[in-house]
Parts: sequence; C-alpha cells; structure tokens
Amino acid sequence: MAGHSRNHGAIRKSNKKGATKGSGGQRRRGLRGKGPTPKAEDRVYHKAHKRKVEQQRKASGRHDRRNLHGSELVVGRNPVVECLRAKVPATALYVAEGTDNDDRLTEAVRVAGDRAITVLEVPRIELDRMTGNGMHQGLGLLVPEYQYVDVQDLIDRAHASSSPGLIVCLDNITDPRNLGAVIRSVAAFGGHGVVIPERRSASVTAVAWRTSAGTAARLPVAKATNMTRTLKQFQKEGYQVVGLDAGGDHTLDTYDGTTPVVVVVGSEGKGLSRLVSETCDTIMSIPMADNVESLNASVAAGVVLSEFARQRRAVKPRGQ
Repeated sequence: MAGHSRNHGAIRKSNKKGATKGSGGQRRRGLRGKGPTPKAEDRVYHKAHKRKVEQQRKASGRHDRRNLHGSELVVGRNPVVECLRAKVPATALYVAEGTDNDDRLTEAVRVAGDRAITVLEVPRIELDRMTGNGMHQGLGLLVPEYQYVDVQDLIDRAHASSSPGLIVCLDNITDPRNLGAVIRSVAAFGGHGVVIPERRSASVTAVAWRTSAGTAARLPVAKATNMTRTLKQFQKEGYQVVGLDAGGDHTLDTYDGTTPVVVVVGSEGKGLSRLVSETCDTIMSIPMADNVESLNASVAAGVVLSEFARQRRAVKPRGQ
C-alpha cells in the first residue's frame, strides 16, 4: 500500500513542532490601547521635532559661546588673526577638522604656538555647537573674561605714578570699538586708566581688545556702580572733572590740563547724562570747523588727551 511503502517520498510528514494551543497572549496584547498620541515635537519623524532639536542646538551654542566659564569665543579667520596679532590674552585656539588651509589659518596656528596657546582640533559639528552657527570658518579663539580693577585701586595707581592723574570716564558709550579706541588713546598719551559704568555700557570684550591693539592688557579699566558717585569720589581726591560737550563754557584752547583731571566723554548721539553733566566741574568744548557738529567719542577723547599730554610735557614732572 502506498501508506506503507518503503519509498521515503511516499511517507506523509507533519510540520508541527510541539503543542500549538492558543496564541500565547499575542492577540490580547494587540488589542490593548497604545496611550495618548505624542505631541508633534516629540515624534522623531515630525518636522516640529526637528525644529525643536535645532532650537535647542542653537540655544546651547549661544550659551557655550558667551558663558564658557566667563570666557568669550571669537570666531572667524580675520577676527581670530587680528586678536592674536593684538596679543589679546587667549587660552585656546579651536580648529575644525577638515578645515581648508590658507595664510590666515597658518598664521593663527603659528602665533598660538609661539604664545603657548593650546591648539585643539575638534569635529566641525562640535565647533558649530559651541558657536551656535556655522560661520566660524573653522577657527575659534577662547578669550578669558577681562579682570576689572576697583576705582580706588585706579586712584591709588595714579597717585603712585610720576605724573598727575589722568583718567577717562565713559558715559553712554555702548560700542565696544569706541571703548577699545579710547583705551588705546589713554595708553598712548600717558593716561592712568578708564572707568566705565557697570550697566548700559560697552564692556571689554574681544572686539574692544582688538580695537585697543592689545593696550587693554596694560591699561587698567574699572567699573563704576554709580558714575555720579564715582566722579564725586575723584573730586574728593583732588581731581578736576571735565565733561566734553559742544556747548561747553570752556574750550580746550584755554583749559589747563596739567593738574589731576578726569575727562568725561559721552556718546555722539546722547552726549552726557543730566546727573553726570551736573556733577562735572567744567563743561569743555573742542574748537572745530563750523560745518562739523560733533566728533566720535573716541576721537574727541584722543584730541583732548593729546593736548593735555602736550601741556604736561611742557612743564616739569611732579616732584622735581
């Protein structure tokens, strides 16, 4: 009979592998609810989720750029090279992996090596995250937070020098380039320091460092909690406080700048604030051509400082 044939091809075989009763609970699990539908921003395939991730990445980058332990990350090949040329103090130079080499990159790495600044090669995506964008051109320079001095310390340093105190106070100056240029002028004409307000004022950032051509490393800068109170503090120490304004009752041509003096400079647009102007001993103007209404703050400061330096060279130094 076919069923008893010795031919293996004639034998019926079963595909069953043990007991198969029930579904093992698979059908019951399939019938269970999956809970509430996730928000669009929590679904990885949704555009809203991608936007959320991108916003978080940018926010993280902004935080890293301005709050790296109080440091600032200068990015871009030209700004980085300019900072290094100006001898801005820096702790690290970041170079993105795979960055195309050119003269600026070569100079940046060379100068950093000469100044013992750590050179770190990082993935480009990491530098993107640190800066918050991809406009770094493969370079980032980490600049530490500037160390300000106390106003009284500034007065003491000036008193210990061989020339009468010469200080510049800035009022309503919000452009760090103006601040950097003023610092450079004060250093060039023998001044002893600069005072800026604690709020609503430009600070010594990398931009100011770069504009000062490195003189911010040698000239002390102090922050004043209250500028009016600070000016009165200088007056108690024997300083004459001179505010610069186009409508001043004195001119630079007739003012004696050989005594201890504080020069107060306001912005080109707002000028001196009311309380600061009222605190000044003198409001002085700079003689100019009739068709010119005002000067840039840093230019005005440089003109006055240059004249005061000339007057001081014409007299004997104090103590001789």
